[in-house]
Amino acid sequence: MSDPTQPPAPDFANRDPNSPEFWDERFASGFTPWDQAGVPGAFRAFAARHRPAAVLIPGCGSAYEAGWLAGQGNPVRAIDFSPAAVAVARQQLGAQHAQLVEQADFFTYEPPFTPGWIYERAFFCALPVARRTDYARRTAELLPGGALLAGFYFVGATPKGPPFGIERDELEALLTPYFELIEDEAVTDSIPVFAGRERWLTWRRRA
Repeated sequence: MSDPTQPPAPDFANRDPNSPEFWDERFASGFTPWDQAGVPGAFRAFAARHRPAAVLIPGCGSAYEAGWLAGQGNPVRAIDFSPAAVAVARQQLGAQHAQLVEQADFFTYEPPFTPGWIYERAFFCALPVARRTDYARRTAELLPGGALLAGFYFVGATPKGPPFGIERDELEALLTPYFELIEDEAVTDSIPVFAGRERWLTWRRRA
């Protein structure tokens, strides 16, 4: 989705978001309009409401939240299939937390712990529409009963992407076979590319 306040995207060679090279180009050039460059307020509020848990962050990008979680005592792994994104995240986190970030494909990755929370932040909306069913199935496979899928969802269909928006009823149809929605909150500090379209949603894995 274009934002008139932002500079136009460079003329990238790769147009396939299924490819790591798509994201490598953007991270290498510093064109990351989805990056909040910090830890969002809704994330902090959620963490304050829930007990510490082992957290998996797929499509982690710069992974600011991974360092914050580690500082709170949470076991955490942040993954991205883009080598350039992993390099940026490790540099941002510094030597103390660089080991929290791994280059991996979410759909085949086996974390070193059983997650109590999968954190969603601009990963689902980065996926092509054809991969949404895979996302629902894989999150359900990784989370035991009672564990949480929680984070930011970009609601409302978009003609193209990324970010790829999704209508609310489509999202619920996708996830409710595996999850129960337990929290739904407005987001007040969205960055421009997501402004007015984000909801913080918390889904609990059905037993």
